[in-house]
Amino acid sequence: MGRKSGKNRDYRGKKKEDKGTNASQVKRTLLNFLENHFGEEFSEKNLINQLQIKETSAKSNITDLLTELVQEGKVTKNSRNEFSSASDPEFIEGEVDYVNARFAFVIPSNQVKSDDDILVKESDMKNALDGDKVRVMVFPNRGKNGRREGKVLEITERSRDEFVGRVEISPRFAFVVPDFKKMHHDIFIKKTDLLEAQHNQKVVVQMTEWKEGDKNPIGRIVRILGTAGDHEVEIHSIMAEFGLPFDYPEEVLHEAEKISDTIRKEDLEDRRDFRGVPTFTIDPADAKDFDDAISYQKLENGNYEIGVHIADVTHYVKPGSLMEKEAYHRATSVYLVDRTIPMLPERLSNGLCSLRPNEDKLTFSCVFEMNDDGAVLNHWIGRTAIHSDRRFAYEEAQENIDNQEGDFYEELTHLNGLAKRLREARFKKGAINFETVEVKFKLDEKGTPLGLIIKERKDIHKLIEEFMLLANRTVAEFVFNKNKGKSTFVYRTHDYPDLERLTTFAGFARKFGHEIVVSDEKKVSNTLNKLMEDIQGKPEQNVLEQLAIRSMAKAIYTTEPKIHFGLAFKHYTHFTSPIRRYPDMMVHRLLQLYLDGGKSPETLAWDEKCTHSSEREKRAADAERASIKYKQVEYMKLAEQKDYDGIITGVTEWGVYVEITETKCEGMVRVQDIKDDYYDFDERNLRLVGSKNKRIITLGDKVSVRVTRTDIDRRTIDLEFATNE
Repeated sequence: MGRKSGKNRDYRGKKKEDKGTNASQVKRTLLNFLENHFGEEFSEKNLINQLQIKETSAKSNITDLLTELVQEGKVTKNSRNEFSSASDPEFIEGEVDYVNARFAFVIPSNQVKSDDDILVKESDMKNALDGDKVRVMVFPNRGKNGRREGKVLEITERSRDEFVGRVEISPRFAFVVPDFKKMHHDIFIKKTDLLEAQHNQKVVVQMTEWKEGDKNPIGRIVRILGTAGDHEVEIHSIMAEFGLPFDYPEEVLHEAEKISDTIRKEDLEDRRDFRGVPTFTIDPADAKDFDDAISYQKLENGNYEIGVHIADVTHYVKPGSLMEKEAYHRATSVYLVDRTIPMLPERLSNGLCSLRPNEDKLTFSCVFEMNDDGAVLNHWIGRTAIHSDRRFAYEEAQENIDNQEGDFYEELTHLNGLAKRLREARFKKGAINFETVEVKFKLDEKGTPLGLIIKERKDIHKLIEEFMLLANRTVAEFVFNKNKGKSTFVYRTHDYPDLERLTTFAGFARKFGHEIVVSDEKKVSNTLNKLMEDIQGKPEQNVLEQLAIRSMAKAIYTTEPKIHFGLAFKHYTHFTSPIRRYPDMMVHRLLQLYLDGGKSPETLAWDEKCTHSSEREKRAADAERASIKYKQVEYMKLAEQKDYDGIITGVTEWGVYVEITETKCEGMVRVQDIKDDYYDFDERNLRLVGSKNKRIITLGDKVSVRVTRTDIDRRTIDLEFATNE
């Protein structure tokens, strides 16, 4: 059992025996109450009841105290003898982040730091939901914990009106219970709007009406997904939950089919021909869309020419075309646990644009002259034609390097040496070495998880990464330097970490014996890199890596040529993946415009496209995480019933999050299920403290847990401590 320590959030004075003993205290309590119920009017009797003032002497003082507040201009009184705050409120617009069923935060549109968030109680939400854009009135007086509070005045934009959930049908009516954790209201369905859905089926419901004052919204079922728990149904549920497309419009597919697959003579004009230069692609074994290829040749002067060749998607996808509009709408390919939802139709992504072996392909390239030290002596950027000689899977290419034999093993080995020098130079300049643990599932033909595979990043992965980073950076610097940053361009930026988040993370890392310097901006990168190096192979590796990333600012697309902190680049862009990322198509178009001597376009339209792309990128990442979480929950449901070692990754007033070390799956031990004591939540130090035994449960603790329940609908794993010692 647990409770949150500290003061309550309502305004009822201190303790009952203190009420009325201090007139100035009661006066302050009256004013605080009215300011935190700004816009509401209360009679004297109502105020006495609301504040639970019992003593006769205190009650008799209320009239005089209210009169004083009116005379001081702090409170107003209307013709019905009702009182309200006279303070001037602040009005802001922002986005709702629903924390739990009791309250939400509204994140202001112009937020500078997390303290700017406005706490809004559920009763003041005006039916706003998570992600909605709202207009909020901020109360003049801060709450007792110092946080600003307010109430929603207006929903300016709904983030969504469709939800995925399980339908529950009774004789007279039905409800859909949404899967989305931050949707805290079931949706009422009239029997006539069931679309023949059966009890307990997964469905997509559209919210059609929600009158103010009604407890539940009304909706209608628009799609039946099928039986809950079935793999295909659950994946479709995730797709519907995040608004991902199930298929392409017929007219888009028709437009794609009409494109000729013949490279004409005029297509090769003004292109540099690399078709005779040794060239190969290196991708995952199951990949079908090959964005990038590398060419390699030794020059007569003893240096090396390394070409990074990228699929020339914009040669095929023209502005204003249906494919262009669909690509912009999707903005990115999405990689779920069992499938890819491509940005471009398969005819382009796996065919025309894919740099398949033994085929002539049109490309956009960054070509570098390098010496044995990995220094870039010259570079050239422009449109090209290539002919890939070999398609490598990562494992094949790594094997050729390791065994020093096989196709292109000498070229691969030399490229690996150059990549290591590029990598070393990046880290010297302050790049952060994030090596996150990636989990992949082995699935049977029905989609049931048979096992977990922890992906290992080897030299060959880093080789490809370094040359892609080099090309991206070179393109960004080339455009920036042409006009001192005044030309409109699409940059990929990553700001300095938020000091508050970084300080919190440093405290967490300290529990494992690692020190992170936060006081000196120049030393942050070095200490983070040392941490990443020290935790390799340790139980806390995944937890600390994930928390380190969360403490960083989010990388975004923007037309502002700001830094990329994580990579330690002054300017950076995304040029290398136009098959799967719309921003790369934007970069190709602008880059060619400037290579042709064109004028810089207006920034506004490109900025809007950047914002859209950043939002779509987040949606894709959230959907990908949801699909992995679904498989993790299913895997733990089928896993052996035993005690697992884990690490505490989060502490809240209602429960403790634990990552199971063996499977990298995260679950929760609910406070009410910790039976050895009654636990208080210490919010400041993010820990639980036993009332009697003073046991402390905090971030980073190594624990033993067992699985008690799995919920595929909510994608949650309930745990209990294996021992309460």
